Amino acid sequence: GYCPQSLGFTNMDANLQSMHVGAVMRKVKSRTWKKQRYFRLQDDCATIWYKSKKAGNAHSTFSISDVEAIREGHQSEVLLSIAGEFPADRCFTLVFRGRRNNLDLVAESAEEAQSWVKGMRKLIESLENMDEQEKLDQWISDWFKKADKNGDGRMNFKEVRDLLKMMNMDMNEDHAHRLFTKADKSQSGTLEDDEFVLFYKMLTQREEVNKIFQEYSSDGQTLSLRDLEEFLREGQLEQERVQEHAMELIERYEPSDTAKTRQAMTIDGFLMYLLSSEGSVFKPAMQQLYQDMSQPLCHYFISSSHNTYLMGDQFRGSSSVEAYIRALKRGCRCVEVDSWDGPNGEPVVYHGHTFTSKILFRDVITVIGNYAFKTSQYPVILSIENHCSVEQQRTMALHLTRILGDKLLRNTLEGKAYSGLPSPEDLKGKILLKGKKIGGLEESLSGVVEDSLAAEVSDEDDATVSVCAQKSKQRLSKELSDCVVYCKSVRFNSFKHSSVHSKFYEISSFTESKAKKHIKDAGAEFVHHNARQLTRVYPNGIRTDSSNFNPQEMWNAGCQIVALNVQTASTEMDLNDGLFSQNGRCGYVLKPAFMRSMEKQFDPDHPETQDGYRPVKLAVEVISGQQLPKVNLKEGSIVDPLVRLEIHGVLKDQAKQETRYIDNNGFNPVWRETLKFTIHVPELALVRFVVEDHDKTSKNDFIGQYTLPFSCIQQGYRHIHLLSKDGTSIPPSSLFVHIRIKEGT
Repeated sequence: GYCPQSLGFTNMDANLQSMHVGAVMRKVKSRTWKKQRYFRLQDDCATIWYKSKKAGNAHSTFSISDVEAIREGHQSEVLLSIAGEFPADRCFTLVFRGRRNNLDLVAESAEEAQSWVKGMRKLIESLENMDEQEKLDQWISDWFKKADKNGDGRMNFKEVRDLLKMMNMDMNEDHAHRLFTKADKSQSGTLEDDEFVLFYKMLTQREEVNKIFQEYSSDGQTLSLRDLEEFLREGQLEQERVQEHAMELIERYEPSDTAKTRQAMTIDGFLMYLLSSEGSVFKPAMQQLYQDMSQPLCHYFISSSHNTYLMGDQFRGSSSVEAYIRALKRGCRCVEVDSWDGPNGEPVVYHGHTFTSKILFRDVITVIGNYAFKTSQYPVILSIENHCSVEQQRTMALHLTRILGDKLLRNTLEGKAYSGLPSPEDLKGKILLKGKKIGGLEESLSGVVEDSLAAEVSDEDDATVSVCAQKSKQRLSKELSDCVVYCKSVRFNSFKHSSVHSKFYEISSFTESKAKKHIKDAGAEFVHHNARQLTRVYPNGIRTDSSNFNPQEMWNAGCQIVALNVQTASTEMDLNDGLFSQNGRCGYVLKPAFMRSMEKQFDPDHPETQDGYRPVKLAVEVISGQQLPKVNLKEGSIVDPLVRLEIHGVLKDQAKQETRYIDNNGFNPVWRETLKFTIHVPELALVRFVVEDHDKTSKNDFIGQYTLPFSCIQQGYRHIHLLSKDGTSIPPSSLFVHIRIKEGT
């Protein structure tokens, strides 16, 4: 028997069995680099082991939990490039989390490919369905395997002590030894797998959680239904359906059946609840799709990506269809396509006048068609930066209509012609083209429009490239123009001019610095402009390293399409992920009411002048941290963690405060410090929790972070499950906090 029973597998699964036996497959890196490797699923059902055919060569492994998705067929550049050589049913791609390269494989037969694809999917699914307790056990046993150097499944005290260091824990040797002896039930002087789990559990007794438990327990042993209700009212500051909720929690999280029948909760159940998604800092109801999706498009913030085709920087980065897949899977609803004349009459996509590699326009559109609605049903806007000749523009139009078919919006919606922008709900499953258009909607509806007018075709005034690409009055093809309906790109003149002349379907693009200037000079007018029509803001041309600007400033002015380099891990991307982590991660977030109305005056620099101005007070007690990841891989180094709380919002709300740092403990540091803030425009604020490793001599190292909208915060005792630099989760690292929110200054 292999595979942990915790994954709930019977040993009969044929796919897993065949993976366990192993297979020789070709690993493909390019058209010319295709080498045979032997791949096998390890006994733990959590790791894939592989090595090259030549004897004596080192082997490698990767963990199933690092794999984000499996794509069948020719779904990557590399596999597309050898499509003629190997049929699609033998090819598949493993996509890893974070910034790691994909693994492209070709199996010996279609059946073999299928059993790996299905087997991997099953393993990934079972990992995703594990609850916090199973994840923790899995994590402990992973560490145990790492440290069990000779592989005999047992560890002596010295090995355990080294393991604790690896796990970021500096601890009193006598204390550790006492627990070691207690856990060594077989009295063999070594700990076996399950004894080690016991040792670990004694070691990680959460004193701070015990204390809360004792405070509310009337008999010191369990929380009765009434105790738990009291905890929900006083500790969690809940008001509605408290008794019902308490009963649900016992039903859902209490592992002991005896306690369940008595309608009580043990410390284990209490900890399980606190670590669950219900015990997390994010209101569960707001993680679902909860907003009204039937308002005009311009009333929403829209998750947007800039230079979507780049995997890295803008001079030498590789362009890749993979980058589009990643952006769309992250929930981006606006992606950018930079198109240029290519060889053989086929337009290509790349960052003009630079060394970035080129991809076919046709391949980009195919991928967008395939992935546009996997994460969200709401519309995708294709921002076309068109540098092509009229002939190749015709080819673009042909590809768009042929490849996207019904998904491409070609005409105004029934009955919506003149009444303003349609809503995300109206446009479900549709792809909208943003670009230049000959004439307006009115003309195209009445059918009067001349052919290829001399029009400016591209609306980006990108400082780095405009020097070499003299802005010629390029002609626009009627076919491409006809594909643009609700997002006609126009040059911005002034807010006054717009309020008189501009049409609801017109959209202007600004570089970050132009947008900043308008916000500074006329913030309230900008908010009004954005209540009426769409605005796109993109990074200055000098950001060749693909760094990002602060999107918050732009959201404060109601700009909807704030385009960031999604491929670059940064605080700015954390804010973007934070804002769009609500509302079912659908890529659309409804703007606050005061930014949608033409009657209200909202000035982001003077929020106190707004009707109904109600500041709130936020107090966060940072209690403790759990299993923080190591940042410095130097032998024996252990983190000195501190927690910083940042508020991002209107200028008046920008603030940060931090706790002291704790010496040498990334395992279970305890701070018990309260950080306090006043928030003037809670509807626009984001809260970012950051954990850093204090360094006396140089910049602190980043350990983990979590960002969420202020409006989505649950009060009470909460765990914050930390994310890595590129936004992926790092279980079981967390912070434990207590949060209170009060109205009034």
